[in-house]
Amino acid sequence: MSGYCGRFAPSPSGPLHFGSVVAALGSWLAARAAAGRWLVRMEDIDPPREKPGAAAAILRTLEALGLAWDGPILYQSTRIEAYRAALARLRTDGHTFHCRCSRKNIGESPYPGTCRTLGLTAGPRTAVRVRVPDETIVLEDALQGRYAQALASAVGDFVIWRADDQPAYHLAVVVDDAWQDVTDIVRGSDLLSSTPRQILLQRLLGLPHPNYLHLPLALDHDGAKLSKQTLAAPVDGIPPAATLVAALGFLGQEPPRELARATVSEVLARALAHWTPARVPRASRIVGPID
Repeated sequence: MSGYCGRFAPSPSGPLHFGSVVAALGSWLAARAAAGRWLVRMEDIDPPREKPGAAAAILRTLEALGLAWDGPILYQSTRIEAYRAALARLRTDGHTFHCRCSRKNIGESPYPGTCRTLGLTAGPRTAVRVRVPDETIVLEDALQGRYAQALASAVGDFVIWRADDQPAYHLAVVVDDAWQDVTDIVRGSDLLSSTPRQILLQRLLGLPHPNYLHLPLALDHDGAKLSKQTLAAPVDGIPPAATLVAALGFLGQEPPRELARATVSEVLARALAHWTPARVPRASRIVGPID
């Protein structure tokens, strides 16, 4: 195998829907076309949002779709001490501060720096934020092109350790991507605006910077992103080959319609032989019915 390593990292908050399959298939094809490894990581560090049995259901769906992964599944819930070590390093280097603000206090707007200079200590309802420098983070995305974000004004100091004493998504994902030697991240474009935060953490922790490719999002008929939160329909009740063919079509690969009557192995073999990243559209769009 080559040095390429990709990954698919779902959260066990419900079954896989079509948008998740698009991300998984795009990531899998990119890795296999590069003769690289493809990992599956279960991002199970948000217990209130997780559904019993969801992790096992996600893995069964991936197996039914023929998307075989390499090595054991990594469950983030087993990695808490690694995240604590990263937090300690950031704290030692002076990059963090404690904060008692809640979303109710500040809303969705950029964090105004309320607690930045208060010198608060850890407490039962205290989060940890990273100090964001006043600079623009620039990303060259393999599909979306140049993306620049003035992180301080767009986001502000962001949470890396939650008030419920759990690591925040951005810290955990950066630590695990480095630990698993992930070189290329292929995922949905809803995470494009989050990537500068992860690049900043990579820099502060002295970790490698992977390559990024953000795929178009699958939207419902109201123009909203398909997600578990909006109760997007799971793909479990649809023949796997038909789901794969629909996902290939969404990714601009123009599979023949009759391919939906082939076996999963045949669909994936043809998909890999004809995989053309240049055909993948940038723009997100509405998903039609799956035949």
